[in-house]
Amino acid sequence: MSEDVCTQAPTGNPKELSVTRFIAAEPHEVWKVMTERQAEWWCPKPWRTEIIAQDWQAGGRCAMVMLGPDGERHEQDGIFLEVVPGVRFISTDAAVRDSDGGFMPSGPFMIGGWEIAPEGEGTRYRAWARHWREEDRAAHEAMGFIDGWQACADQLAKLCEGGTV
Repeated sequence: MSEDVCTQAPTGNPKELSVTRFIAAEPHEVWKVMTERQAEWWCPKPWRTEIIAQDWQAGGRCAMVMLGPDGERHEQDGIFLEVVPGVRFISTDAAVRDSDGGFMPSGPFMIGGWEIAPEGEGTRYRAWARHWREEDRAAHEAMGFIDGWQACADQLAKLCEGGTV
């Protein structure tokens, strides 16, 4: 079915990249997989994700390491800006938590959002990245944003629909 295919979602915002995908599962099931099984879908295979911290609340730390098949290591650290259970979570790398639990500025790259909404017999998933500058958006796109984030959406869908990745 063509609606199951992940697509780039045009937004009209020159600093945003996004993808959308229909998932044939109820929103509560999609949310559960998004948040409780994040390491299984967060980066395209054969890469894998190691979760360091996920404090699912506004201001909570979100940190992980993406590990490549040839020893590549990409660390991500930041905070959740918003968590609306069953609807969306938004995070940024513009701030991190210090050892005392306070906020410290960090080298910002983007604000990311992962959203779901009921659609017909399933769920519409949308993931987006908003950048400070158009040049950052273009660099992220050149890094493979579309293919990478579509692969992640496909992996999420497979898990939600009862498959494995």
